[in-house]
Formats: sequence, C-alpha cells, structure tokens
Amino acid sequence: MTLALPFDNSYARLPDRLFARQRPVPVAAPRLVALNDELARNLGLDPEALRGPDGVEALAGNTPPEGAEPIAQAYAGHQFGGWVPQLGDGRAVLLGEVVSDGRRYDLQLKGAGRTPFSRGGDGRAWLGPVLREYLVSEAMHKLGIPTTRALAAVETGETVLREAPLPGAVLTRVASSHIRVGTFQYLYARQDTEGLQALTDHVIARHYPGADGPEGLLDAVVSAQARLIARWMGVGFIHGVMNTDNMAVSGETIDYGPCAFLDGYHPDTVFSSIDRHGRYAYAHQPEIAVWNLAQFATCLLPLMPDRQAAVERFTDLVNDFGTRYQAEWLEVFRAKLGLSTAEEDDTALVHQLLDIMATNRDDFTLVFRGLADGSAADHVTDRPAFDQWHEMWTARRHRDGATEADQVALMRRSNPGIIPRNHRVEECIQAAVGGDYGPFHALHAALATPFDDHPDYATPPAPGEEVRATFCGT
Repeated sequence: MTLALPFDNSYARLPDRLFARQRPVPVAAPRLVALNDELARNLGLDPEALRGPDGVEALAGNTPPEGAEPIAQAYAGHQFGGWVPQLGDGRAVLLGEVVSDGRRYDLQLKGAGRTPFSRGGDGRAWLGPVLREYLVSEAMHKLGIPTTRALAAVETGETVLREAPLPGAVLTRVASSHIRVGTFQYLYARQDTEGLQALTDHVIARHYPGADGPEGLLDAVVSAQARLIARWMGVGFIHGVMNTDNMAVSGETIDYGPCAFLDGYHPDTVFSSIDRHGRYAYAHQPEIAVWNLAQFATCLLPLMPDRQAAVERFTDLVNDFGTRYQAEWLEVFRAKLGLSTAEEDDTALVHQLLDIMATNRDDFTLVFRGLADGSAADHVTDRPAFDQWHEMWTARRHRDGATEADQVALMRRSNPGIIPRNHRVEECIQAAVGGDYGPFHALHAALATPFDDHPDYATPPAPGEEVRATFCGT
C-alpha cells in the first residue's frame, strides 16, 4: 500500500523553471533508525503509520506518499563569496507540503538520489551527516532557535563511497520552506522578473503576510535574520558555511553541514575544513548575514517601479541589520547574565566577560551556565580578572531590581546545561557506524531538555577528544 499524507503543494504550482520534477531514487533495504513522534503529531501525521512498513518505504523514498509531487528545487548562490549561477537540490527531493494549524511545512528527503542539479554527485548521503543533522537541528529547536527539523532517519542498506565505503541513509527534513536567498538569485541572474514576482508573492503569503511588497519583505527578512544570528551567538553555534544558498528567507537555520558548537571560546573560532580563511568564523556571522542580505535586496530591485529610490531605501534597510542585531544580541546576553532591565553599560559588561574567556579559551557553555550556581569561576583561567568582573556584575544585579531567585531562574533558562558538543556527536556517529545506536538515542534524549542539568554530557572534551575540523559530509 501507499502511505497517504495530507499534502497541498503550493511550491509545485509556481513557475516550473524553479524546480525539476524528480522522484526519489529507491534504496535497497530501508530500516528506520529514528522517528520524531512529537514532530509527527504536531504535523498531524500518525507516528505509528510512519513507523510501519509503508511509512518506512515512504521515508526512504521507495514509495512516495499519496498526494506527493516530488521536486528538486533550483537555486544559485555565492559560495565563499564566489558566484555559482546554478546549484539546486543535488541530493534532496521535496515530497510536498503539509498544513498544520494554518502553517505550511515542507517534507524533504535528503540523500534521495541524483537530480538534474547533482553536478556529478551521487545524490546520496551517508549515515554520519544524517545523524549529525538529526541531533543538532532538534537540539536547536529545543534551545528555542528557529530551525529546520528532523522527522526521521532511515538506513538505506546501501554503501556510499566517500573517503571510504560508508553506510547510506536518508533524512526526512521539515522546514517552513526551503526557499533561500539563492532561490531569488537564480531568477535574478536570468533576468526573470515574472518569476521573481511570483516567488516574492509566494514568500510573502507563506511567511510574512503582513509585508507590503518587496520592500516589506526585505524589512521582515532583515529582522528575522537579526533575531536568528543573535540566538546562534548566544549558544556558541557556528554554522560553518553561510553561503547565500544556505540562508533561508524564513529566518530558520538550514543546512547543517560543517556546523559546530564552541567548546573553548574565541571569536575567531572556525571548524569547517573548507573555511580556510575564516570567512564564516563565529564572530563574522553577523557581518556575513549583512552581505547575504545585500544580495537578497539586489534581487528584489527589478520589482520596484523607481529603482534609484529603491536602491537608497534597500541600502538603509540592509544597513539597519546592525542596529536590529545588536538589540537582539543584547537581549540574549542580558538574559544570560540574569538581567531583566537595561543599562547603557551592559554591552561593555558582556564583552568584558567574553574577553576574559577568550584569553585562555575558557569553555563557553560552562562559564555561562556556572553564573547561575556560582561555579563560573571554576571554569575561568584568569581568576583575578574574573573576580574583578564578578564584582561589577554583582553590583549590576543589585541595580536590576529582580530578586536573586528570579535572576537565577532567568540564567538557568537562558544558559543551557547541555549542547551537542562536537566530540559527543562524533562518538554517536562512530558507534552507529558499528551498529550501536545506543549513544545516539541517549544523547538525543538528553538534548530534549537542554536547560536541565546533564552532568554526564556537560564536560568539555578531554585532551585527544577535541574535534578541530568538521566536514560537509556530502
């Protein structure tokens, strides 16, 4: 039988130059590794049906669900600043969209085989990146950060050849949409004003119904990205590959390739093996967002009746990212310090602590978490500098007005006790490659309550356990 899902595929009704109709390529022996029951129910789907034989066949791509209109989306992009006129879904197939509580969600299979956009690749994914995205994207959701999510992971029973033969897998990814800055660039580069108008109308209706035309859309996307990047910074997240084709106009985190979380803090930290010059380092992420938004603004110009006036207005909107981001960033970090009111010197207070931590790469998560229970000093190398800062912070807390209990509660719900540390994720992957999914499921369960204490997962990597480089995994 074919699994039936309540699809309504609005993207597939857009101009067909935005995609290629493409069915997933069947796999040999699908086996369910993980199913996100909570997410399935939120989407109005039946977890037991998805877990059954027909569901697993659908999640593997062998038998697309009834009502699906499988497509591979076209887009372009700037990759590390270099222009690539055609990219697109080279190993992913969008099955369609489901509507839940009035909101529309994409269901996409990653690792679903070759498409017209594969550019010589095999279109498959191996198990490691699938488990990594499952863990990290779900952790981000539980941390309260806008993100794509993982509905399921399925082993394919096939071998994928990378640096070695590796087990293949398919991830079912859920997103508000998979529309990227690069989707707009694809049409702009082809001088396709009609397509740009159709895409713009679609995005406004889908994501920003209050936006008034292209200018309103740009304004909304600038704000959404300011909120998103500030929240990345608050948990020490490094995306690793902030190309324009990896920036979703919905304001969700998308494409967990060489991503990583800080252990020891330093603003210039880079993990991605392909980011040799630090373009996408932790501290550079806000300025890269501005660069990407400028490309997005350029794509909207053909839709404006007065291009020169639009250039000036769009420039102001893009440049206003800095102001909006700083306000969002300060809101995030004030909460991390337990502060619920604003003072002019709060920015300096945060940066003073970060500078102390950066000197010896003190652990980002442990220091901030330790502010709530008094253990932060145990994780800081330069104790005299920290003690001096602590006095200023204590005085600031006294001026804040909230009770100590309220401040501690605010810190505990703003500073996670667990993040998907890089070495822990790698441990899960290596165990799973050997057939043991126990560590994966245990870590996933712990990440579901990130603001609780998880002493078994709190410690940073021991010498020799550090992950110094991450990879796209394609």
